[in-house]
Amino acid sequence: MIHFDQVSKRYEGGHEALSSVSLHIEKGEMVFLTGHSGAGKSTLLKLITRIEKASSGQLRVNGQILNRLRRSQIPHFRRNLGIVHQDHQLLMDQTVYDNVALPLIIAGEHPKDVTRRVRAALDKVGLLEREKYRPIQLSGGEQQRVGIARAVVKKPAILLADEPTGNLDPGLSRDIMELFSEFNRVGTTVLIASHDLGLIARLNYRVASLQDGKLMSTPFEGRRS
Repeated sequence: MIHFDQVSKRYEGGHEALSSVSLHIEKGEMVFLTGHSGAGKSTLLKLITRIEKASSGQLRVNGQILNRLRRSQIPHFRRNLGIVHQDHQLLMDQTVYDNVALPLIIAGEHPKDVTRRVRAALDKVGLLEREKYRPIQLSGGEQQRVGIARAVVKKPAILLADEPTGNLDPGLSRDIMELFSEFNRVGTTVLIASHDLGLIARLNYRVASLQDGKLMSTPFEGRRS
């Protein structure tokens, strides 16, 4: 599903954010990506989403070799990805419903399908009764769940999350991770970048660790759905 083969990423000025990374994540697997600030976690996620392009090596995602993607093909490729940001990136002047519906509207889905899928996604994250609220009226944990609903409303094959519990207390962090586990159990491939080693240690999933752009270990296989 996600295959890094000796992938490196160098930025202008010579900084190497990733160095010869080989990491294979199979369909239906859930994996945590750890590492210190600046280790390369966000860069690795940006390569998967094709926000950035690898400098060398080969990266295949869902059967596609990303270095060969033309710019015009990138939006279609991203339709199979769900992305959860640490800072939510919600539209504060729009309702919860409108925020979650946005990817479907951009994709040109029929209005009846939009309504059905948005409400199903909000129900899944426990926010159906707040669909008419604006994000500013919600707690930080609820805003993060809106972000998750928006990421999964398209039923993506791959769900990516960049520090999704970074601003949440331990109880809310566990709730958010359980949501990711639930999506993984129904077959979604999940990759989560997180520095919360204590929380990760209590979960039985494979861990990949980056240090200064190099993949140091994948300590255990963990469970799969």
